[in-house]
Amino acid sequence: MEHQYAVVNGIRMHYVTAGSGPLMLFAHGFPEFWYEWHRQLEEFGRDHQAVAPDLRGYNLTEKPEALEKYRVSVLIEDLRALAVHLGAKKVTLVAHEWGGAVAWAFALAHPELLERLVIVNAPHPGIFARLLHSDPGQQHASQYMRMFCTPQAEEILSRDNYQALVNVVLTEGLSRGYFNEDDKRAYLEAWSQPGALTGGLNYYRAARLLPPAPGTPLPAAPLALDVSSLTVKVPTLVIWGERDTALLLSNLEGLEEFVPDLTIQRIPQGNHWVIHQEPELVNRYIREFLAS
Repeated sequence: MEHQYAVVNGIRMHYVTAGSGPLMLFAHGFPEFWYEWHRQLEEFGRDHQAVAPDLRGYNLTEKPEALEKYRVSVLIEDLRALAVHLGAKKVTLVAHEWGGAVAWAFALAHPELLERLVIVNAPHPGIFARLLHSDPGQQHASQYMRMFCTPQAEEILSRDNYQALVNVVLTEGLSRGYFNEDDKRAYLEAWSQPGALTGGLNYYRAARLLPPAPGTPLPAAPLALDVSSLTVKVPTLVIWGERDTALLLSNLEGLEEFVPDLTIQRIPQGNHWVIHQEPELVNRYIREFLAS
């Protein structure tokens, strides 16, 4: 694996690359960084150029201060510009959580640039908008997003050496053996980069998509959506850890309405961090999808 930098879309972006061949881009979620994908870089670097960037605002990539620099349209352009920098005409895009939100939007904006799309525990924007509008379960599960948008979020998440983030991301893995102390040090170093926590939180703040406050009555009418404008026109694999408590299984219901060429692989024992829990299984599902 090689650490490199590129100036793309007006920022200096850090990325890690492995192997050569057709380009596979891996986009991480919150509060991850390129390292989320290190097992995938090892696997797919055998026959692809596998590239995992630190997305804007994270770890070693530049962190603009202005909130509008974190709009989804800007994040889409970051990935497009990185693919151009790497000389690719088409790319297979693999993404998790917030990276998945950007990847869904990328597929809608630039289907001509995608060979295939792989999503891990990240909701399609149409499905998620419907659930935030009228599904009490997902509304409750998403209340953390409201806290992330407050001015106190950085202090809450960073106190006691980022203990809140350690509890959410690392504690189970440390107890079960799929994380070790070296992994923990890597995450603490990434979270401690100046401005990195704010950069990640700015994705939530710029999106302006929040669940209603607790106690808000459900709307009488369903949310009207233009399905045609939200239809993904590339072959898509969705891998879902079924024990995810932040993004519920209801995000899979009706997904074929928006994704005609859809494969879903459920991992019953997996949660939001299924990439870390079951890396070999995730890799196998991606391999099978690439070969199909």
